[in-house]
Amino acid sequence: QVQLVESGGGLVQPGDSLRLSCAASGFTLGSYSIGWFRQAPGKEREGVSCISTSDDKTYYAEFLKGRFTVSRDNAKNTVYLQMNSLKPEDTAVYYCAAHTLTVGCTFHPGWRYDYWGQGTQVTVSS
Repeated sequence: QVQLVESGGGLVQPGDSLRLSCAASGFTLGSYSIGWFRQAPGKEREGVSCISTSDDKTYYAEFLKGRFTVSRDNAKNTVYLQMNSLKPEDTAVYYCAAHTLTVGCTFHPGWRYDYWGQGTQVTVSS
């Protein structure tokens, strides 16, 4: 069965860190670029970051201001999103999505992604 599964979400305080995982089964994650997204209640889904399969280059939304880092471990068929200095406005359901591009990657919510995960809740609150 082909699927992506996110994990690692939870309830944390402002300033804390979390590492989200995006694990693939049924296909080789290393053959895909991966985008990370989030959707807060009442808001549209927004792109956060992506990592390219062709050269492992990473890209981030400007509003993150360097707080998040995306990486991959092909041996574990998993991509990670390290989130530091979390703020209440980071509260959202976080999703990963697999896609193919000749070069680079994208985290545009409107792109045609091959696979989506079910999401993991991140809540930042004091």
